[in-house]
Amino acid sequence: MGRNTGASCRMCRRERLKLFLKGDRCYSDKCAFERRSFPPGQHGQARGRKPSDYFIQLREKQKVKRMYGMYESQFLNTFREADRQKGVTGENLLRLLERRLDNVVYRAGFASSRNQARQLVRHNHVRVNGRKVNIPSFKVSVNDEITIKEKSRNLALINDSLEAVARRGVPGWMELDPQAYKAVIKSMPERDHITIPIQEQLIVELYSK
Repeated sequence: MGRNTGASCRMCRRERLKLFLKGDRCYSDKCAFERRSFPPGQHGQARGRKPSDYFIQLREKQKVKRMYGMYESQFLNTFREADRQKGVTGENLLRLLERRLDNVVYRAGFASSRNQARQLVRHNHVRVNGRKVNIPSFKVSVNDEITIKEKSRNLALINDSLEAVARRGVPGWMELDPQAYKAVIKSMPERDHITIPIQEQLIVELYSK
């Protein structure tokens, strides 16, 4: 899984979109993007030339890749898997990204960010159908049960995240039981479950060149 050691807020500003990379801070008035929504750097506010089609496509790919916290090779492999599947490639890509275990842990409310969710998975706090799974890229399936290990249920970061889950909501393709620290996958994620503005067709066009 890709690990970014730079400033997360700079990535949001670079993509001109709040990517919710820092959990609760992104919902507060401390969010740097709210104060400075222009790109970072000396020429961040300068009016440049009209961006090329390639630039627009690249920025869309970078935005989605950073949102899910992936290396380029991981993202490209996921795209190739989506391209091999039947249906619309762009929607297949987003569906595969949403099915990642670290994303599911985040979307269910057990973590306040995907980065935090990745750490929970890596550190063996998560169970899938009762079995330990510590691979963030693991793809969940319908009827899978994602739970928090019993000994980990007193962790403050997990309980704080569950208390705040009402603010961002739980997607319709999963069902959360916060008392049991359990989320059940009811169906595969659909395109309308992804609320952050993504133009996946631009990514398809970029990789199809």
